[in-house]
Amino acid sequence: MALPKIEDARRLNDEELAAEIVVAKRQLFELRLKQATQQLEKTHEFKHIKHRIAQLLTVERERQLDIAPSETGDRSTSTEEE
Repeated sequence: MALPKIEDARRLNDEELAAEIVVAKRQLFELRLKQATQQLEKTHEFKHIKHRIAQLLTVERERQLDIAPSETGDRSTSTEEE
């Protein structure tokens, strides 16, 4: 199973994004519970869920800061005033 793409998260509206974050965090909790009770068979799912949560939170933060997706690749910090 391939890791989810961030474009999928960017297509969601704000309500769907918030709901997806809650769902992903719940899935991570359930994986931790399964791991603690030694019922977890697919340990790679941790990586996928954590990756998805990071993507969703990144998109949420971009929207809070009102950053366009094309601006996120530009890491220049030329905010100094003379």
